[in-house]
Amino acid sequence: MGLKKFVATRIVTMFGVLMVTLLLTISLVGSNMDTILKQGVAYQVRTEITSDPTIASSFSSTEEFDAYIQNQIELATEVLGLDEPWYSPQRIGLTMYKILLLDFGNATFLTSDAGSPDVREIIFEKLPRTILLFTTATIIISVIGIFLGALSGSKVGSVVDRITSSFAIISSSFPVWWIGMIMIFVFAFMYQIFPARATPPIPASDPNYFFSLLYHMTLPLITIVMIGFGAWAYLVRNFMVGIMQEDFIMSKKVIGISKKKIIYTHALKNAAPPIVTILALSLSGSLGGAIITEAVFDWPGMGRLYFEAITVMDLPVIIGATYILTVFFLVSIFIADLLYGYFDPRVRTA
Repeated sequence: MGLKKFVATRIVTMFGVLMVTLLLTISLVGSNMDTILKQGVAYQVRTEITSDPTIASSFSSTEEFDAYIQNQIELATEVLGLDEPWYSPQRIGLTMYKILLLDFGNATFLTSDAGSPDVREIIFEKLPRTILLFTTATIIISVIGIFLGALSGSKVGSVVDRITSSFAIISSSFPVWWIGMIMIFVFAFMYQIFPARATPPIPASDPNYFFSLLYHMTLPLITIVMIGFGAWAYLVRNFMVGIMQEDFIMSKKVIGISKKKIIYTHALKNAAPPIVTILALSLSGSLGGAIITEAVFDWPGMGRLYFEAITVMDLPVIIGATYILTVFFLVSIFIADLLYGYFDPRVRTA
């Protein structure tokens, strides 16, 4: 299979998975999604009418004006086909089309920092902050974990290997929210080095907001890295242990290639495919599984948005956030497949 065919196959597969996910989501929410769409139409019609003062002034009473608005809502509902049952093919197709275009309607309770109820605006306001925090943490964790794991895997039974394995077990035994609370107590209340809340106290429009965001991000970033790099190092260590015993590694030792070059060039490259896969899954999984972490640190990202939406049962926000994170997950898997094929040509030619 050539590279172009490999990429095309993966794109078609990912798009099919996305369509199935959309169909399942619509089937699960059913009539609730129907209500969301109708509320969105009503909101749009009311906004368009009330924004034109000449329309309101043409009616002699508020009753006539309200009746006119209601009539326009009913006409718009019929034009969009929303008068059909939610399970009809036309309605399901319309709903999937709107979600594909990122038209999630308006939130029931939540708003963006600017006060907008548009779900798309709310999500794209929170998403960059979650990407900033967890992408930075994942990069730091992977860099430390890969090099420390490679070193441990090349020196099985050494002091470094025992310390790495022990730290991986200990750090993985504690939930991140518990460590987070301890970090907040120690560094925010006892020593007052970092703020207790990761949400900057200044508005997003302030020129210094980004630098304030980075400062408030420091404590949750340290916590996530401290919890995560031990397990990463242990995984890489296990991959390296098997590779270091392969015949081609032994032959490179015999011909006199330096041990450092063998570890970080030849052995680590052969361990790259599973490492890349785990990296992609970790990154996409962290974006979706950040609810507890962001709730503990009060980080203004997707995790806290999920938490708030679930608390008040704001269904449009839940559906929109789920779709966006599903897309991110599929894109991460797609990139992992491409990198896997790059590091292991057998995947492309199988």
